Amino acid sequence: MNVALVDSGGANIGSVRYALQRLGIEAGLTRDAAAIRAADRVILPGVGAAAPAMARLRESGLVDVLRSLTQPVLGVCLGMQLLCARSDEGDVDGLGLIDANVQRFADRDDRRVPHMGWNRVVAAASSRLFVDDTRDGWAYFVHSYAVPVCTATLATCDYGGTFSAAIGRANFFGVQYHPERSAAFGMATLRNFLFS
Repeated sequence: MNVALVDSGGANIGSVRYALQRLGIEAGLTRDAAAIRAADRVILPGVGAAAPAMARLRESGLVDVLRSLTQPVLGVCLGMQLLCARSDEGDVDGLGLIDANVQRFADRDDRRVPHMGWNRVVAAASSRLFVDDTRDGWAYFVHSYAVPVCTATLATCDYGGTFSAAIGRANFFGVQYHPERSAAFGMATLRNFLFS
């Protein structure tokens, strides 16, 4: 299987590649439009901020390329947020593939921001990412911004309020958690995305 990792400047590329290797996949990091279009699966990883990541995609000429893909695409953490219409982080437009706006967690005395650590993910609907006994589990999160529950929500998480742990529309999917750092549940998410 040919898997393309889109180079959006994220810091979690190494751990995502290692997780894919454990599933028997050698994925190349690329900003090459032809390589991304030719891939069987595309993963948009990301750790960082929305505005610089979108600027890098624009500078690389990849915004329209990503929007036009018909194969399964998975956004991870910031990559998921970039799939959305807009982000409050940097007040920037995203790829517009998911009709949702990314919002910062409100500051509260009983909840630290960023949301960092293990939390339970509960699938709200059957999808490519969550099937059979891989529908619910514990996943690792590191984020200050989140997608509210919306029509694209595939799974939720509760952190002083419910937010989208996973979203999807057509061939585009996103997970807010880091599947590459989420033990068996995260590996199941990646396996389902790649092989289901």
